[in-house]
Amino acid sequence: MHESKKRFPQAGGGGGQPGFQWSVFSDQSIPAPQIISIVRRRRVIFCNERKERLGFPKSGKRELGHTQWEKIMHKTYNILILCTGNSARSIMGEALFNTMGAGRFKAYSAGSHPSGIVNPFAIEQVQRLGYPVEGLRSKSWDEFAQPGAPQMDLIITVCDNAAGEMCPLWPGKPVKAHWGFPDPAAVEGTDEVKRAAFTRTFHQIHNRVQLLLSLPLETLDRMTIENQVRAIGKVQL
Repeated sequence: MHESKKRFPQAGGGGGQPGFQWSVFSDQSIPAPQIISIVRRRRVIFCNERKERLGFPKSGKRELGHTQWEKIMHKTYNILILCTGNSARSIMGEALFNTMGAGRFKAYSAGSHPSGIVNPFAIEQVQRLGYPVEGLRSKSWDEFAQPGAPQMDLIITVCDNAAGEMCPLWPGKPVKAHWGFPDPAAVEGTDEVKRAAFTRTFHQIHNRVQLLLSLPLETLDRMTIENQVRAIGKVQL
């Protein structure tokens, strides 16, 4: 019987080459909270290894002023979460990145064909985070391709339809990845059934956001970041 696998990042590269590689675990071997803990520890290890290769001591400080390392570690990443309607999954992703990122990420969301209405069950999930909902709105991804729009570092699609559509030309050549999630808005039934569907999807998005936050993005090159962010999208939740 074929056994599906998950891949999670670990410090150190193969073949003597530095890098942030992926070790393999069976689906049943490690629960998501433990995976997140492992990735966090490996992120610290990898950061220390990277600092040593760049000529920094483990403290990340030099004798004079603000160091190059400190500037790298204080980078804020702009991230755009996309889906078709920008009413549910992308809205929850925006709120999770902004809340969990604690200033490390500035997240936005948009849709290829915005519905114009944020789903009330998505608003419920966001409110539980303590995230302000007054500014949430369903909007077109064209807003972020206009002159003067924030330049994105990462763009993540969270629905299959948006992933397959022709996107605008994004300034700055951001890293792009797809994280597919079931559409809770497509679930039919009572309010409790619908609410349960939103809760499941919300937790799935939460787990992938946590995995991304655990990566040492500040120390990785663009290609490696793209590979790791795309690989997180393939993790079975």
